[in-house]
Amino acid sequence: MKAQGVLLEERRNFIHHKGSCGGNTIQCDTESVSGAVSQRACVYCGARVVLNPITDAFHIVHGPIGCASYTWDIRGSLSSGAEWYRNSFSTDLTEQDVIFGGEKRLWEALEEVARAHAPKVIFVYATCIVGVIGDDVRAVCKKAEEKFGIRVIPVMAPGFAGHKAIGYRMACNAIMELISKAPAGRKRRKGVNILGDFNLAGEMWIIKNYLEEMGIEVVSKITGDASCDELMHAPEASLNIVQCAGSMTYLAKRMEEDMGIPYIKVSFFGLEDTAQSLLNIAQALGDGEAESRAHLLIARETHELKDLIQKSKEALSGKRAAIYVGGGFKAISLIKQFREIGMETVVVGTQTGKKEDYDIIHLLVNEGTVVLDDANPAELEHFIKEKQAHILVGGVKERPLAYKLGVAFLDHNHERRHPLAGFVGIKNFIKEINLSVNSPVWQYVR
Repeated sequence: MKAQGVLLEERRNFIHHKGSCGGNTIQCDTESVSGAVSQRACVYCGARVVLNPITDAFHIVHGPIGCASYTWDIRGSLSSGAEWYRNSFSTDLTEQDVIFGGEKRLWEALEEVARAHAPKVIFVYATCIVGVIGDDVRAVCKKAEEKFGIRVIPVMAPGFAGHKAIGYRMACNAIMELISKAPAGRKRRKGVNILGDFNLAGEMWIIKNYLEEMGIEVVSKITGDASCDELMHAPEASLNIVQCAGSMTYLAKRMEEDMGIPYIKVSFFGLEDTAQSLLNIAQALGDGEAESRAHLLIARETHELKDLIQKSKEALSGKRAAIYVGGGFKAISLIKQFREIGMETVVVGTQTGKKEDYDIIHLLVNEGTVVLDDANPAELEHFIKEKQAHILVGGVKERPLAYKLGVAFLDHNHERRHPLAGFVGIKNFIKEINLSVNSPVWQYVR
């Protein structure tokens, strides 16, 4: 690894240059290095971002008010129905509760919500301080469920217990706790559950429309634009399709083991992955008619994109991209998407990528590309400058870094309001990349 004076020695194994003597191995899926100030979030945050889009559930954060405010409306998920998920409820623990315990305050919060709103499901998140003082959150939730006749599901997610990916698992366990109580004996439907799209900018609806055009029913959405009643039908699906592999593969595996529902991983980012995913879904269902319709859909949309892609290659050929996103599946799709428009990825990193993700990334990128796991801002800055990237794709926390360095930026995270998935997302992606990279402003700030 280069520039040891700038980068932490303890981070050596988390940084890889393709073509270096270290092979393609990279350390990943571990705790963050102390002092690195990485962008990886806590367990509670991971659990909240997965569960929060369930639109008619109540989410009570058992902890200090800061935990609730930190994750309030954390994903820009859109709803076609209820809006309760837009609210943030907290027990607002204080110093006195830390000393004497917060179970009484949690019970009062549950009682108030149950009597005033009578929701179908309440998720209760145990945060760091609750893990320290030892409140018996499970017992309080069980008591409330029995008294009020409402599902009250504890989400044991103290932030110090690991990183965001552990929170994903806690959220998946909570979803399983919910849907496992669905009435037995329901007839299996020849439809799919969509796992891991959070409907940030209506993208769940875009994917659903494609599948319906192919004649494939969407049984439930987990969790973008989800409702409690809809989730209870999830066991009836014949196939799970997993869009966000990092957050939902664990749930898909549990549903396969406990309910016999197979799953495939898909991605609707970029032309190559979107087209292949639609075909893979039809093939996994064994539906020849759906596959024929998918071919027609892909041909039509590809034809509409042909001129735009050709013009983008002329405008962007030779430009270099840096990628730093949450999961490996998105990074892989983005590398392909940049390649489709003539751009090279020179830096790529993820917060929660697994070894198998980095193996695929290694095969896709060119010699000399820098691959990072759980990177910190100093590393991103160093390698963006070293590789002379023209644009950084990341989340809201990376935006100031990009502008500080005088490079373009594309927000591919939770806060955006324009879709980047599906064929319409390809159009938005290309237009934004072109406008950002080729903006005349860069000649004045670089």
